This record gives sequence, structure tokens and C-alpha cells, in this order.
Amino acid sequence: MTLLSRGTPPGPPVPDFGIPPQLARRMSMAEQHEYLRTKLMRRRTLVTAGAVAAGGLLAGCGGSGSGSARGTATQSPATSKVPGSAVSPFGRHLAFGADPRTQMRVSWQVPAAVKKPYVRIGLKPDDLSRKAEAEIRDLHTPGVTGVRLALEQYYVHAAVDGLRPGTTYYYGVGHEGFDPASPAHRSTISSFRTAPATAEKFVFTAFGDQGVSQAAAANDHVLLRQNPAFHLHAGDICYADGNGRGQKSDGYDPSYWDLFLKQNESVARTVPWMVTTGNHDMEAWYSPDGYGGQLARWSLPDSGFDARTAPGVYAFTYGNVGFVALDANDVSYEIPANLGYSGGRQTKWLDGKLAELRSTKGVDFIVVFFHHCAYSTSAHASDGGVRAQWLPLLEKHQVDLVVNGHNHVYERTDAVKAGGVGRAVPVGASTDPTKDGTVYVTAGGGGKDLYGFPSGVQESYEGHITRHDTIRTSHWTKAQSAEAETAEWSRVRYRGFSLLSVEAEGGTRPVLKVSALTDSGKRIDHFEVRRGV
Repeated sequence: MTLLSRGTPPGPPVPDFGIPPQLARRMSMAEQHEYLRTKLMRRRTLVTAGAVAAGGLLAGCGGSGSGSARGTATQSPATSKVPGSAVSPFGRHLAFGADPRTQMRVSWQVPAAVKKPYVRIGLKPDDLSRKAEAEIRDLHTPGVTGVRLALEQYYVHAAVDGLRPGTTYYYGVGHEGFDPASPAHRSTISSFRTAPATAEKFVFTAFGDQGVSQAAAANDHVLLRQNPAFHLHAGDICYADGNGRGQKSDGYDPSYWDLFLKQNESVARTVPWMVTTGNHDMEAWYSPDGYGGQLARWSLPDSGFDARTAPGVYAFTYGNVGFVALDANDVSYEIPANLGYSGGRQTKWLDGKLAELRSTKGVDFIVVFFHHCAYSTSAHASDGGVRAQWLPLLEKHQVDLVVNGHNHVYERTDAVKAGGVGRAVPVGASTDPTKDGTVYVTAGGGGKDLYGFPSGVQESYEGHITRHDTIRTSHWTKAQSAEAETAEWSRVRYRGFSLLSVEAEGGTRPVLKVSALTDSGKRIDHFEVRRGV
């Protein structure tokens, strides 16, 4: 995230004719080469800034029902004159449908419009006999005189339903002129695994604030070594919007998404990538509410909220854990571009969804993830809007773990109850949310430039435990001012790139075993969550 009230003032809009200087400084020579190569392969059309495509997005991919993908307009025809044999898919990424046991969403990008896109799928890599149609979501970004050319990007999505639980499938994506089953393209075949029919031990990973960098790629490698069933991304996904204020004056380079999807393809093509929206994901050039780009790029579960306008709000259940993704831009006091856009509907939906999950047989734990921090002492501190709107519900329904991003550090609280420490949870300890409260984790070390902690506040993490003191920090108020407060809840602090790895076990003694790992794989924190012990 780019600091707003605190830190370096945001720069001017990002030029689009070469590599913007502020971007080039963050890239290796290899990354700069890839960036320029990507730009050369893009299909660009000069238009005026007023020719904004109000539609530009497509209807849900492949069918109706709770598992359908998202979109806001009708499918645009393939108009590219480039032969399909010359167009190679890239940026493959997966996401669950509403039921991870039987539904998967396969998404990718093509550098030019193609005809008749599809996904092949089967139980063996040499037998992809099932074929599902896909649809193209054409995303148009208008040009800005002297800043950037207009850009068309083509995202492709296929809904694959009726799968067997607990089964590994192989798949390949293609279109007219490009068949992944042909000998020339068999190297593009990948795989995924559906959720089991009954609860089994599994691992999921999480972080926020990733962007494109060597550190982000290093985190991806550590993530893969955990063999996760899926990954949670707590927002600020790509940083194509460099300022993060949700305004058209923000510097914005849409082709940065091409780099991001290529960077993560080695992970996201096999590990479902479950994202939510941060402030840098409000891209004001697209309606509605700056989320048109996200609706074009991602196909996420439709869980009863408005899937056509809020791509970061959904829920799913995997094994014995229910997961809820929220869009904190709706309640943020710090960055109010989308404050109140849902008219309170998201908060009402959250209350109902948490009640539903808590009463569902077989769901032992609830994990909630969103971008802005409920509790953090780092640069952006805590958001009073999140606290006012959602913390009463998280406490009411005894949520077991909350994962945030926004601050580019790792910070973990004790168990928090009624705004104070319900129970101290030092490294290696265990906590019971039914009695102690909820542990909040800021996992913002996904790959973007790092932040620090208040002056005089030391890091404290596994292998480097320092004295536990109260910290002078602040939270954001509705007046967009930072109000001072004293924090006793900050237990673990690490200024480095990192991610969460969580092992969930069911049975007679369910447990969440939570670990934090650096981008080299070293453990810096661990604790357990057990209910009713």
C-alpha cells in the first residue's frame, strides 16, 4: 500500500510509453525485459479518454446457479485478426466455485481476442476428453493524453462443475487454433485437486500486499513448498494503481496486471487463489465502484452477496473450516473512496453468513480475511471503520482467526476481546476463542516494499523475543484523522517479507496450527487455536 497521510506523497500518473522510472527501480533487468516484451505483444488502440467502455465485462461464465462466474455485460465478439495459432494463453489462475468439492473456476489471459475459448479436463494428462466452453471478458482502459495509450486486455474464464470430491484433475486451456492436447502444447497442461467430501487435515496459506517483485516470487516458492489446498490473498493484489486512493488521479498502468499474472502462474495454476480487494484494487477507470477490472480478471464464489458489483465479498467452506472474504473499502475511515458503497448490506450479509457457518454441522472454525487492519501498530495503524462495523460481529460469532494486509509487516495480536487483551498468546501458545477472544494477524509482507513500526518499538518474533510493552499507536476516525491510543495487544512483530501457513485438523480435538514463515521459509511465529478446551 502507498502511504497516504503518512509517508512520501504520491507521485504523478505513471507514463505508459516505456518503463516508468518508479517501476523500473523496483525491477531486475530480467523483469524489465519481460515488461517491455509484454508491452510489445499487447494489442493497443488509440482512443480518447472519453471513450470509456461502460460495459466491457461479460456475463457469468458457463451456466447459472451459485457457482457461476461474475460479469456485468454481454460477451464481446472476437474481433482480432491475429490467427489463433499465434496466440498463447498465459496467466492461468484457479479459484473455487461456491462448492470447492465439485466446482472449479479456471481463468487465464490472452494477448489478443480469440475465438471459441475452452478448457479441456480429465483424470489423466493424456486424456483430456471433457471440454467446457469459456468466455472472454474484454477489459478496456482508456488512454490519457501524454500519459498512456488505450489498452485492451482479454481475460478468459471457464466454469467447471460436476467434479468429484477429493480428486486430482488435469486441464489445459485453449481456443480455435490452439489445442492444449496437441503435442506442441502439452507442456501447458496443469492440474488441480477438489476439496474432499469429508473433513481431512489440510493446509492453507495467506498474505496480502504482493505486487510484482523478487520478494513476491520468493514468497510464491515458499508457499508452494507448504503444499496448500488453496491460498488467501488479503488484498492489494497487483499495485497497477500505485497510489491506492481510488481516484482517477492515481497513477495507473493496467499492463502491470500482465506481469502479475505471469509471476504467479507457477503457483496459481495449481493452487486456487482466493483474493479480496484492498485500496490499491479500487481502479477508478472501471465501473462499478472501481471494481470492473477485478470483475474481469477473477471468477470467485457467488455466496449470496452482489457478485456483479463486489468481487471481494464471498464465502466458502473447505473441510472443517468456513472462510469469509470481505471488502474493507466499504467501511474504511482512512481511505474513504468507497466508504458506504454497499449501503450497509455487506455488514448485514456478514452477520447472517457468520451465523450460518457457526450453526453448520462439521464447521469447527471460521476464518475471516479482509484488507484494512483491525489491529496494527505499523504505518497505516488500525482502521476505526473496520472496528465500528465488523468487530462486534466477529466477537458475537466467536470468529477464530482474522487475517489482514494493508501494513507491509507481520504483526500478530494476543487474543482480543471487547477491545482489550482477553488472553496473552506468546509464541507457541494456544488460545480458545470461546473464552479468550480472537487473534488478528497482519500478513502484509507478501512482496511489496516493507514498512516498519513506531519509533523505539522493537521487533519481537520467534528466535528474537523482546520485552512485551505497551505501544503508542493510533486508529483512524470517521473524520479521517489519526486518534492516539495505547496498544497492549501487539504480541509479535516482524519487519520482513512473510506469509501465513495454517494447518487445519478435525476429529475429536479440532485445531488450527498457525505458523508465519519468512520468504526464505524460516518460521517466525506459531500458535494454536482450539475451541472449548
